[in-house]
Amino acid sequence: MYSIRERHSRNIPALSVEDMEKLSRSTVLVVGCGGLGGNIIEHLARAGVGSIIAVDGDVFEESNLNRQILSTAENIGTAKALAAAGRVHAIDPAVSIRPVCEFLTKENAAGLMADADLVVDALDNASARLVLEDAAAEAGLTIVHGAICGWDLQAMLVPPGSGLLHQLYSEDYKPSTKTSLPVTPAICAAIEASEAIRYLCGLETPLKQNLLVGSLSDMSFDIIHFED
Repeated sequence: MYSIRERHSRNIPALSVEDMEKLSRSTVLVVGCGGLGGNIIEHLARAGVGSIIAVDGDVFEESNLNRQILSTAENIGTAKALAAAGRVHAIDPAVSIRPVCEFLTKENAAGLMADADLVVDALDNASARLVLEDAAAEAGLTIVHGAICGWDLQAMLVPPGSGLLHQLYSEDYKPSTKTSLPVTPAICAAIEASEAIRYLCGLETPLKQNLLVGSLSDMSFDIIHFED
């Protein structure tokens, strides 16, 4: 019989014992270990998700230090996926984390998703997101999408085969600026992690086909619904 470890005792009763058991048996694929992904992985590990696959082919640069929770002055040049694994092991050695020091491609996407129950989009470019959605549709997996720019953020739960990311992005889409603040990825990541936890527990997911858009510059938020 499943029993709650002391480290997860404060999750109760917001989550039930049955919810915690579902999380412990879940595998989440997080694609991107930067500003969004580092925070998301931290939340999932602390919440009690049993297995995480952390994918990122990049290494830390000095410009990452303003917002990426896994980045430190000491690990500049270190692979982001390896830093994610080290962080998870430090938080909870019982969590299984597989670091993949590769960028997502059409060639490796299916293999990365083979054992996953859910995919979390922590990417920073449109073309990779479209590859992610195509592969997730093929695998029958839901995506938790999130994106940030400056003060602004967006998040949505993307059912397999819905094509919602293809509606939001084109292959040649590029943001007007690369500005990134410390607070925006932290908040967007918390929203993504919340949706991921609710999905894995079988709870209602308010952002299913609902795009949450917000700006921390004036604390304005809105929801845009996408039809089936």
